Amino acid sequence: MARRRLVSLEIWARHYGAPLDEREIARHYTLTSDDLEIVGRRRGDVTRLGYAMLMLYMRWPGRALEAGEVPPAPVLAYVAQQLGVAPAAFADYAHRDQTRREHLVEIRRSHGFRIFDRNAFREVVAFSVPIAQTIIHPGQMADVIVDELRRLQILLPSPSILEAVLRRARQQAEQLTYEVLTNGLLPDTLQGLDDLLARRPGQVATWLSWMRNAPQSPAARNILRLIERLAYIRALGLDRARADMIPALTFDRLADEGSRITPQHLGELNALRRHATLAATGIRLEESLTDATLTMFDKLLGSMARRAENRTRDKALKTVRELQGHLRTLTGSCRLLIDARSKGVDSLAQIEALDWQHFAVAVEQAEVLGRPETVDRTAELIERHRTVKLFVGAFLNAFEFRGAGAVQGLLSALAIIAELYRTGKRRLPDRVPLRFVPPAWRPFVLRDGIVDRAAYELCALSQLRERLRAGDIWVAGSRQFRDFDSYLIPPATFAALREKGPLPLAIETDFERHIEERRTRLDTAIEQVTVLARQGELPQVKLDENGLIISPLKAATPPATEIARRAAYDRLPRVKITDLLLEVDAWTGFSECFIHRRSGREADDRNALLTVILADGINLGLTRMAETCRGASLRQLAHLHDWHISEAAYGEALGRLIDAHRAMPLAALWGDGTTSSSDGQQFHAGGRGAAIGDINARSGNEPGVAFYTHVSDRYDPFASRVIAATAGEAPYVLDGLLYHQTGLTIEEHYTDTGGASDHVFGLMPFFGYRFAPRLRDIKERRLHLLPGQESGPLLAGMTAEPIALGHVAAHWDELLRFATSIRTGTVTASAMLRRLSAYPRQNGLALALRELGRLERSIFMLDWLRDIDLRRRTQAGLNKGEARNALARALFFNQLGELRDRRFENQTYRASGLNLLVAAIILWNTRYLEMALADIGTADEIARHIAPLGWEHISLTGDYSWNVEDQPDPDALRPLRAVNSLLAA
Repeated sequence: MARRRLVSLEIWARHYGAPLDEREIARHYTLTSDDLEIVGRRRGDVTRLGYAMLMLYMRWPGRALEAGEVPPAPVLAYVAQQLGVAPAAFADYAHRDQTRREHLVEIRRSHGFRIFDRNAFREVVAFSVPIAQTIIHPGQMADVIVDELRRLQILLPSPSILEAVLRRARQQAEQLTYEVLTNGLLPDTLQGLDDLLARRPGQVATWLSWMRNAPQSPAARNILRLIERLAYIRALGLDRARADMIPALTFDRLADEGSRITPQHLGELNALRRHATLAATGIRLEESLTDATLTMFDKLLGSMARRAENRTRDKALKTVRELQGHLRTLTGSCRLLIDARSKGVDSLAQIEALDWQHFAVAVEQAEVLGRPETVDRTAELIERHRTVKLFVGAFLNAFEFRGAGAVQGLLSALAIIAELYRTGKRRLPDRVPLRFVPPAWRPFVLRDGIVDRAAYELCALSQLRERLRAGDIWVAGSRQFRDFDSYLIPPATFAALREKGPLPLAIETDFERHIEERRTRLDTAIEQVTVLARQGELPQVKLDENGLIISPLKAATPPATEIARRAAYDRLPRVKITDLLLEVDAWTGFSECFIHRRSGREADDRNALLTVILADGINLGLTRMAETCRGASLRQLAHLHDWHISEAAYGEALGRLIDAHRAMPLAALWGDGTTSSSDGQQFHAGGRGAAIGDINARSGNEPGVAFYTHVSDRYDPFASRVIAATAGEAPYVLDGLLYHQTGLTIEEHYTDTGGASDHVFGLMPFFGYRFAPRLRDIKERRLHLLPGQESGPLLAGMTAEPIALGHVAAHWDELLRFATSIRTGTVTASAMLRRLSAYPRQNGLALALRELGRLERSIFMLDWLRDIDLRRRTQAGLNKGEARNALARALFFNQLGELRDRRFENQTYRASGLNLLVAAIILWNTRYLEMALADIGTADEIARHIAPLGWEHISLTGDYSWNVEDQPDPDALRPLRAVNSLLAA
């Protein structure tokens, strides 16, 4: 049976064929003066043209012209024109095989070309092995290999030989990876790896399955279950350093493979591959279980604090209601005393008539309201110490907490608590660290000079949670809770980058010049705002000594827009969502991006793959989709989802859709593609997903998550990710701008108040973005000027303390290293901003970035007052994001619009599938709206206000069948619908 091709014939044809583009022809087939001299030595037009074509073909595409092969007519005409001969002359040369062979030998010798022999095979395989470790897509590997052969001037052999090179390189790369991961492992360790595939005593599941399916709901018993799994995997003694000996992508791919292959399949692999896969899986499991335990600890303490807060509030309200009568007695008595003093009479005589017993009771009850535990949640939290006792000993003894400087006292306290649980002692030592105890906790920790153990433990754990979030404390073996500095480019690497050339940043890296430029901008803005305000010419803004009033923007949509929108959408063809996806895939080939995680091949069944994507996008799930979609089994869909669906694939596919959309003329009416907005959309969590969801009080009392999405001014949703419902949106603003996989070049970005923070303001200029959030509380915000600047009397009421310029200067190099680390992808912006926002106020880098952000925000606020076009762009950008969210809500309708996945990875796939589906609908709508708007003669000024976000013409429900035969050709469109007039006879 013939082997399946690794690379398609289309890709090989692209590498072996001559280009047809005029610029590419000129680039590769232009004869130099030396070439013309060499060719001119040949006798006759036929020989000169044939010799030139042989020589040029060896250069590009890098192969010998075959006997009887005729180059494409544009190439032949271009070369013939340079030689002054007729292109038809080549027809005679093509049949002179003996002459062609002699010329091939001569050209090879004179120009240094080599034939592809055994030595070349070995040479190219050796070159390809490290490439095969990091690139899994065979087509991309073929690109690299062909480019290398051209560089080495080795003539391309037949595609079948290069396929053999690919296979050999992949085999050797896998073998090398397996050997690095397993060499030196002791027999006991190898046996331990094999034991992972054995069933647990008395259980159906294997040890590996048990560890894969770790609990995720935050609870004390689940922390213990995670620690139990962590202890088991640690007992294998796998060294994390082995993972660092192979490329990170290779390790991640192998560990991912081990998490997806069934234990039965793993057991069938040969010993070397099995042990290597299990070793990578074990190392990754140890990291993920460590992070899962620490994250669950964070969530559990957070939920305990929320419950304590709610309980305290409820108790306080109840106490106030119960004490109403006593408070009236007390206030009445106090009123008598006040009246007596004001009248100059004896106050004691006035209150003698009171019921003193009743008065004493009222005072006692009033004292209840004054106790800390009545209004402070800390007391209620301490009452929940019994929950903490269940896991704290095992938790603290399971990890090695590290830190420096100010957290040493806290680390010592944690070590003391861990020792108490390890030894079973009930009393704290006489002397324990107390400097880490915040003032709010001290009345509870120190009672009559004695340290309360329950309060001390809860205080230490609460501080541990905060310091883990900030990065002041880190954990050995964790990926998520590492030392802050380890996330950044090493200082030596940064110094070398800085010395070598300009940093990959968009600002002036010289501090003095940067600040001087900002000072000039701020001076100019202050002067212009002051002059316009005194003249009453600030657009829709009133600014005087009494304060600031900004009038709402007026609608700028022409009245005829709604009529044109209805007319255009009425003409759009009615289409099923499955047909829409097939049509968009025919235009863009986005399904090609979902390659197999291991082999790099495309899916055999495109319809089944689209079914899986649709199941993610409409929140139906694979089980119900298998029941609804004819011809697709649950096993088939699950296999495709496990091995073809990934975040990288979703990102690449989204990029294809958006790049195709950007090229459409109608899209250009909506914007130039340089501005964007971002916003979070809340989705409730139900079923299993509720256990890991967070509660955001602003969105109700139900647990859930948020999909945070970036949308361009052309309605392109170019980035989307899942964030916790309780997470601030600001840290995630930059992620979408920096890490999307489209051709968009964003220059200006909008958010609402939730997406704005001084840290984000400070970072945006480093990457060349102008940040323009719609600040709800802009009148309460303050301007921060540079030292020596004056705001003038009109702005004096809006001005606060100046920028701490000396502090920013002292940390300027740290800020540059921080921003460069984010720009180069060493670490994500959100990961670092979350840590900076959690840092205590004394952290130097966090304060420096905040001061820089205050400066940028002050410039922005003055621009906001004087530039009504900026306000309009911001409003329009946010409106586009909100309109996109309405479409997303309509699509995500299954399972009551709730997320019921308990794994974050699957929640991420739902968000990405939904966003891909939205982008596909936008692309399809835009293409047909172009035709419909032209059909009804809509002017551009009206068309720019008609969004491609309608869905009434799309059938989203029913059976999801894929009618490939009924699809129009990729170059054709469905006919528009005819709209009958009610007045027609």
